[in-house]
Amino acid sequence: MDTTSRLIMLLEVVEHGSFSKAADMRNIDRSVISKQISKLEEELGVRLLNRTTRSFSLTAAGAEMVKKAKELRLLLTDTVQLAENYHQEPRGLLRITTSTILGRRYIQPVINDFQKRFPQVNIDMRLDDRLVDMVSEGFDLAFRVGEPRDSSLIARKLARNRLLLLATPQFINAYGEPKNMQELGELPAATYYSEHKRVDSISYLNEQGEQCEQGINAVFSANDLEVLLDKVLSHTAYFLAPALLIGDEMKTGKLRPLLPEVVLPDYSPLYAIYPHRDLPVRTRLFLDAVRHFIGESVPRWERNVPHIDTLYRASKKG
Repeated sequence: MDTTSRLIMLLEVVEHGSFSKAADMRNIDRSVISKQISKLEEELGVRLLNRTTRSFSLTAAGAEMVKKAKELRLLLTDTVQLAENYHQEPRGLLRITTSTILGRRYIQPVINDFQKRFPQVNIDMRLDDRLVDMVSEGFDLAFRVGEPRDSSLIARKLARNRLLLLATPQFINAYGEPKNMQELGELPAATYYSEHKRVDSISYLNEQGEQCEQGINAVFSANDLEVLLDKVLSHTAYFLAPALLIGDEMKTGKLRPLLPEVVLPDYSPLYAIYPHRDLPVRTRLFLDAVRHFIGESVPRWERNVPHIDTLYRASKKG
């Protein structure tokens, strides 16, 4: 391993906060990381880290080396991208991160077709609902609902994502059709809950156009949308669902909208996120393929919702 590679490894240790996490990211043993950092210190002739059995801290020289390592990694990335743009045929590894439901329903079909067209492109897709550090973990593209918190990343809006209040006909027969949001709030609900997001109320606009919040009687919560859908299809709860979750459940009558005259705000849109504006050919072509598959004016998932233009919209109130 050369000095450049060891500097990048030092940067990863600092960004991840531990030798173990940096080793896990590379799928190597922690001792390999430790040995390479020690060799880097020998090569440079300075101590870079003050180590204890449980933690480490950067020395003054280490902090300067980390700054240079960031510049070096950016330069290497730009150099590789520049070379790739001269390829007539896209090739190489494309690393993608996305949430589970987006990956399964909307990204995997694109991958299947894309690799038929461009067989020299290898794709590594990681399905993970956690927020990842795209740069330090080496991802080229991310597809997420909602804008990234990291302002240094490029975010491109791909599609809107409407909200729907849904239940099964059997649920409505058992609990009755709610006449207003207050009655809805008393019914058993399935809600999304994770360390990053918790849905415990429903935002809506009243007849005066004022934003209101209605609490939810959550009898079940999960950090997976498809699990929530399964719960609702058991006829024991309703839920506030993003439109991208819906397959044929509304067309076949398995799910019905509740209080369709209520005005609901749109949910967070779907974004493509990437570290740099100058995308390699393979990344740019794949992003274009995703945009085409999802639909650039009307999102693909809205085709699954009958009369979606009349549901939960302000125009209903004139």
